[in-house]
Amino acid sequence: MSDQDAERPATFREVFSSSEYRSVFLASALSWVGDFVAKAAVTALVYNQTRSVVASAAAFAISFLPWVAGGPVLAAIAERYPQRTTMIVSDLCRAALVALVAIPWMPIPAMLALLFLTGLLNPPFDAARSALLPRILSGDRYVVGLSVQNSANQAAQLIGYMVGAALAARHPHGALLIDAGTFGFSAFVIWSGIRTRPPVSIQEPHRHLLRETAQGFRLVFGTPTLRAIAVLVLTAYLFTTAPEGLAAAWAGSLEPDPSRRGLAQGIIMIGNPLGFLIAGLVVGRLVPPATRQRLIRPFCILAPATLVPALFKPNAIIVAILAGLCGVCLASMVPAANGLFVQVLPNGYRARAFGIMQSGLQISQGGGVMLTGLLAAKYSLSLVVGAWSAFGVVLLLSISTLWPSPAEFSGAIARTRAANAAAEAAALATQSSSPISQRQAAGDQHPTTVSRPAEST
Repeated sequence: MSDQDAERPATFREVFSSSEYRSVFLASALSWVGDFVAKAAVTALVYNQTRSVVASAAAFAISFLPWVAGGPVLAAIAERYPQRTTMIVSDLCRAALVALVAIPWMPIPAMLALLFLTGLLNPPFDAARSALLPRILSGDRYVVGLSVQNSANQAAQLIGYMVGAALAARHPHGALLIDAGTFGFSAFVIWSGIRTRPPVSIQEPHRHLLRETAQGFRLVFGTPTLRAIAVLVLTAYLFTTAPEGLAAAWAGSLEPDPSRRGLAQGIIMIGNPLGFLIAGLVVGRLVPPATRQRLIRPFCILAPATLVPALFKPNAIIVAILAGLCGVCLASMVPAANGLFVQVLPNGYRARAFGIMQSGLQISQGGGVMLTGLLAAKYSLSLVVGAWSAFGVVLLLSISTLWPSPAEFSGAIARTRAANAAAEAAALATQSSSPISQRQAAGDQHPTTVSRPAEST
């Protein structure tokens, strides 16, 4: 890649030219749609039965709990086994568990317990996918590919939240069956479209999972550049999830007619993902890489600032607009921050670092929803969200002063590239010396087959 190419954004055509990326994209989009359909249905179902803001917030936040309970440890598994295998097994197990949740007349506590068990399979799947993407896409293609993935996630939220809110009134169990079906189809897409790769850490002896997880924590929070990115992003998400998590209760406080609450809930829930979807595609495709990196801090601070007008008790449409602006800020910040994070991250730590960051994001989002939900049980929901967001602006302004200089990032990236090249060479040498790998070499030389597509360069 020339210097000129490095300065321009990668194109969507370049990203989707990889058949493996297309498979990852399709599998992820399918399971996301099902997940958000189920999440919206379960949240509304719990609120309708209990009329409790705290209970509905807990139903929304339970999907974050598995990451808190053991996300980094479970994510470390993805570095021990081929990423393709980890993703397929996780999908099949999730499909079976969600199908059990869909059994009619199941008590809410039992349903939430099964959803929690289902969520325990998210860390290994997501960590495996995160570690796989940089091996499929390189350079700015990875950043643009990640933006497309994030935008697809937001589009899945748009579809899933609206469908889930609509199904919650009449067919909540049907929403869960949709979720189970998407997991099964995702497993098929991964099996047919992604080739098996050895774990990057194959040349290293395995240690206890807790020790490997602790190594990941030391790397992320002991490396100045990684720590700066992690702290800024995790703090931002603490203040940006309230509209989605409290949408059912917010709609209930704004709309006295029960027949219209589902529509109000759906409108509020789609605001953030719609803004993220639009801005993610525009910024990821049109804004040069260097400019994206410079925008990380400003948009991180602006994200909670967009929700401060909630203090004025707006209606559902205005709440959705505010949430949409928040999504625009996140889309302008998250992919660039993720791309910068990956450039500083050694290959052998990708799954562990992803698990740590994802657990942190779940804690931030779930914690933010629960805290605002608890406060909203005593005070006006609009007042709580507006004041909480204002506090977030002040906190992020303070944290942003610790951001490393461009020279510090450049030096860290150069050191990581050298270390990654050495690690990849060692992994290839170990793989090529294996008798099994030698017998499979012929198969790897034929990238036109569907089950073993060529890795993009």
